[in-house]
Amino acid sequence: MAIKRVESGIPGLDEILHGGIPYRNIVLLSGGPGTGKSIFGQQFLFHGLKREEPGVLVTLEEHPVQVRINMSQFGWDVRPYEEKGLFAIVDAFTGGIGEAAKRERYVVRSIDDFPSFIDIVREAIKDLGAQRVVIDSVTTLYLTKPVVARSVVMQLKRVLSGLGCTSILVSQISVGERGFGGPGVEHAADGIIRLDLDEIEGELRRSLIVWKMRGTSHSMRRHPFDITDKGLVVYPNKVLKFRGPKVYIGGE
Repeated sequence: MAIKRVESGIPGLDEILHGGIPYRNIVLLSGGPGTGKSIFGQQFLFHGLKREEPGVLVTLEEHPVQVRINMSQFGWDVRPYEEKGLFAIVDAFTGGIGEAAKRERYVVRSIDDFPSFIDIVREAIKDLGAQRVVIDSVTTLYLTKPVVARSVVMQLKRVLSGLGCTSILVSQISVGERGFGGPGVEHAADGIIRLDLDEIEGELRRSLIVWKMRGTSHSMRRHPFDITDKGLVVYPNKVLKFRGPKVYIGGE
């Protein structure tokens, strides 16, 4: 039986995933600073909106007003979709402080109150009938309590998958870190996509690799990608190969 898949909306990525992200998968999007994690998540959501697939963005590290501005710079104006009830931002950044924050519909007062956080996210998903969810970043929920990382991701997985959402959990790692942003989170997630930014001979190179994806085969190679004025573009026919201190970009 053919599995149901969700289009990522990121050119080249679905080819690497041999057809797209399996429906209901919880994907850990891991990467260091400046790798394009937030753009990836926003692009995934906006592609869904264009297909009339409702989406929810949970923002933990940036003001919702700034998020809307950032998205509009790529041509992703979410305001019409908010008015139609197809898109919502869950504000888990401001704590409800400030005039702009008072206009937000879904506000998490304290991220330390995880049950309340889950309740508000669930409410937003149910109100919209959301099919796509991005949490940016999930690492913020356990930054000071790394021992609960896997538990947090598992609880989110039960809620998001249970409500029929295909979700991206943005996970932060430090420069040079080999892990995925918390002990045990790689086992809790259905998929892991890692974005990297490496300095090679004085030049920064972007690359992406799919570490795992339940429900589908996928490329096992490291592929270069760019961030353009329209978002991420992945090059599935190119491979980034490290050869000692040098890097080689070639075709397959």
